[in-house]
Amino acid sequence: MENQYHRILLKISGEALKGHSDIYDSEFLEKIYDIVSRIQKMGTEVAIVVGGGNIWRGNMASSLGIEHTIGDYMGMMATVMNAMCLQSYFENHGLVTRVMSAIPVNQCCEPYIRRKAIRHLEKKRVVIFAGGIGSPFFTTDTTAALRAKEICADGIFMGKNGVEGIYTDDPRKNPDAKLIKKISYQDILAKGLKIMDNTAVGLLVDSEVDVRVFNMNDPENAVRVVKGEELGTLVTNK
Repeated sequence: MENQYHRILLKISGEALKGHSDIYDSEFLEKIYDIVSRIQKMGTEVAIVVGGGNIWRGNMASSLGIEHTIGDYMGMMATVMNAMCLQSYFENHGLVTRVMSAIPVNQCCEPYIRRKAIRHLEKKRVVIFAGGIGSPFFTTDTTAALRAKEICADGIFMGKNGVEGIYTDDPRKNPDAKLIKKISYQDILAKGLKIMDNTAVGLLVDSEVDVRVFNMNDPENAVRVVKGEELGTLVTNK
């Protein structure tokens, strides 16, 4: 079966790196590497947006008396640390990787430049986008949507730990919740489904970028999605 996706953006939460540990879990780093390497070996170009929730979450700021804007910048720095962690792990296992940050951290990684990011992808390098979009008040969901459009990605992959896709309700609380196989961005907004924040969904409403939500516990699932199998939930305008 021919690959459905030429270039994808993989959205990884900070919690996915944390696994069962305090900050980083080698088992989960291995799982993410396995997913990325399998996809790339199929000829699909891979970019990544990583969150920072394993190190810093925005709601921690108010509880500590830290101003919101400062808290958001702290979160951006956490994503840089996570991107560097992934880069080192990937390259120690043979994947050529570049980290590009929206906030200047020149001693650690490259600044984000759209045309350079696309060139890295064309050279079959894994590109990890860090630092959010470089401004406070925006989530890494929004970063993923924006970068996917900028690099002309075919799709955003949102791998979930132990969750098969988008449901009509929280399946962990409601056993009658039903898996949604396909849904539009407009319906995501209308039904208030919380797979991405509204700003991110709004960026994708008029785009050609699909979002595929699937269970990432089995790395083979990512391969199946790239091949075009109807796995998990597809969010699309098509």
